[in-house]
Amino acid sequence: MDKSWGASPSNGFRVRTNASPEDRATERAKAREVRAGERSILMAQRIEARTASRDADAVAREQAREERREQERLRATGDPHAEAARRHRSSGRKDVVREQRDTRSYTTVVDAGRMRELARRGASPSGLAGAFGITVDAVEAILNEPG
Repeated sequence: MDKSWGASPSNGFRVRTNASPEDRATERAKAREVRAGERSILMAQRIEARTASRDADAVAREQAREERREQERLRATGDPHAEAARRHRSSGRKDVVREQRDTRSYTTVVDAGRMRELARRGASPSGLAGAFGITVDAVEAILNEPG
């Protein structure tokens, strides 16, 4: 490369001195030691900077985590429809909030065969009475019927 191309002139040329080869060797050794010292100082500074950066990043991550938890807590106390709309569903359906249905007017079909099968599997008469909405006496009467 030529100097006219805008590059800085190289300083890699040896300056001629009248120093002996031993003197030049000691100068090179001193220069190596100086460079090694500078490198170790720079490395220590770099390690300290990385440690400080990692600590700052950890603090920032923890703070962001706490803010996210606070936002989630506030959202949970807010509109249940908003939470349901954000929830991912494989069907793509959105904004479905589970509601407790009013089942007071529902009637259960009292099927004697089904009741006998459940009793055979170990259901108690009081449990069957509660499930079918009838009295325990009625359940026992159905179970005692030939069928």
